[in-house]
Amino acid sequence: MTTATQQAVAHLRFVRTAPRKLRRVADAIRGKSVREALVLLKFAEVFAAEPIEKLVRSAVANAGNNHDMNADDLYISRITVDGGPGGRFTKRLDPRAQGRAAFKRKRLSHVTVIVSETKPVKRPKRAPGASVQAPERARRSAPAASAAASKKAPRKKQSGRKRAARGA
Repeated sequence: MTTATQQAVAHLRFVRTAPRKLRRVADAIRGKSVREALVLLKFAEVFAAEPIEKLVRSAVANAGNNHDMNADDLYISRITVDGGPGGRFTKRLDPRAQGRAAFKRKRLSHVTVIVSETKPVKRPKRAPGASVQAPERARRSAPAASAAASKKAPRKKQSGRKRAARGA
């Protein structure tokens, strides 16, 4: 039976920064203690660190005010960065050749931070590909493998032009 731990959540929606830039910062603080994460965010010389720092501070405030949690013992148990409204972006025109114009893609993001008093458990990474593992193939015996390795196909005879280029 699992015990439900208290968690405090904070959302930041419609951030005018691309999700790719925010994910770099989010990956750096995922699983760390709140104190360690705030120090890391304060001195990070990345533009995307500022909104995430504000969001972590908001999640800590929510934990203290709404759930009576101790702010010193909190960990960032989960942080997700998702893209903003589906496929849309703020409309900015970029002048192109021969009087044409193209849209600039100013992407938006949604960030969610969940803090809790228990240290998060790292999950093992899944192998890429199929979720079900195939049975192991039968391996060759050692003598058969060495015999197959010793038999090499004869080299192809090179044309005169290639031989001359090699310097032979």
